[in-house]
Parts: sequence; C-alpha cells; structure tokens
Amino acid sequence: MNLNLEGIKIGFALTGSHCTIGGIIPQVDKLVAAGARVTPIVSSSVQHANTRFGKAENILAELEKVTYNKVIKSIVEVEPFGPQKYFDLIVIAPCTGNTLAKLAQGVTDTTVLMAAKGQLRNLKPVVLALATNDGLGLNAKNIGILLSTKNVFMVPFGQDDPFQKPNSLVAKLDLLLPTIEKAMKREQLQPVLRIDHAWSCSG
Repeated sequence: MNLNLEGIKIGFALTGSHCTIGGIIPQVDKLVAAGARVTPIVSSSVQHANTRFGKAENILAELEKVTYNKVIKSIVEVEPFGPQKYFDLIVIAPCTGNTLAKLAQGVTDTTVLMAAKGQLRNLKPVVLALATNDGLGLNAKNIGILLSTKNVFMVPFGQDDPFQKPNSLVAKLDLLLPTIEKAMKREQLQPVLRIDHAWSCSG
C-alpha cells in the first residue's frame, strides 16, 4: 500500500512478547519509509531480557538503526512527551496481556504505559497489536474495555493456534499500517476479528 506519513510523529512501543518482535521491526522500517518520525519506546523486558529469539542489546541497536532515534527506556524519559503533546500516534506492538490488562485498568507503572497514558490524556490515538496467550481467557474482559475506549484502536487479530492454545490471540501484523492509517482518521479498521484459514484445522 502507498502510505504517506510524512512528518507524522509516532511513538512505537514494544513489550515483551519476544517471539513476535522479529516480525515487528520490519513494520517499524515501513513506517520510517512512509515518512514517519518514529521514536522507539521499550518495556523493561525488551530492554533487559535475552531470549532464544534474540539478545536485548541487538534488538535495541536495530530499533535505533531503523528509526534514527534513541530508544526511550524509562518513565522519566517518556513522561515529558505527554505534556508536550509530541506524538501524533502511539503504537504498542507487540502488546502483551500484562500491558493490555494494566492499560484497561488505568495502571501506569512502565515506560510503555506512561507513553499511552499521556497520549490518551491528549485525546490522541493509541494503536494496539495484541500478542497474548489469554486473550480469550482472563484478558477477554480487558479487550472488551479497550475496544470501547475512545482513541484506542486495535490491529485486527485472531487465534494463532486455536487447538493447542485456544485462548491465544495475535494481531495480524500485515494490517498494522492500514490500522494506523485509519486510526489517524479516528476510525477502526474492520473487521477486527479475522479468521485466517492458515490457522484453522479441518480435522
């Protein structure tokens, strides 16, 4: 798609669904290519955890390389962006169940949540790309809360493994940019619930 985000300031926040981060960084690159000024923001888990999916220092270095901006790592660093009304839009991708639940309940105890709080206070859009093993379990109510929260928009999502992990929900990352385009107009990309037959099983 030909997306023009020239000069649009986006805060791109990553939380600790480490298995999906490899698919997130190419989306950040696309935003920069579309002209967006992207500021990377990371949770403590992304900042410190080395996993089989990659070393934290390599992820941070890659984010700085593709965005040409320093990674924001602390509440103290991110807090001024709210009063300055700096960001036009904030993305949380991947958005873990932990971050989802705290956001729905108004908890602000991480760098990512502080960024989201400031954005919502300024009545500006926040886009969530879910990656949670309990989206159809304990977190289902929090998804419902956020779906009905003004200025919160969801990247369309579905079950990634309905038979082995029936409560698990993951956003369709190829729909992140179209979701952002709609969110800038204060519209939700539809349909929100997606059924990909690559995820289904006829047996």
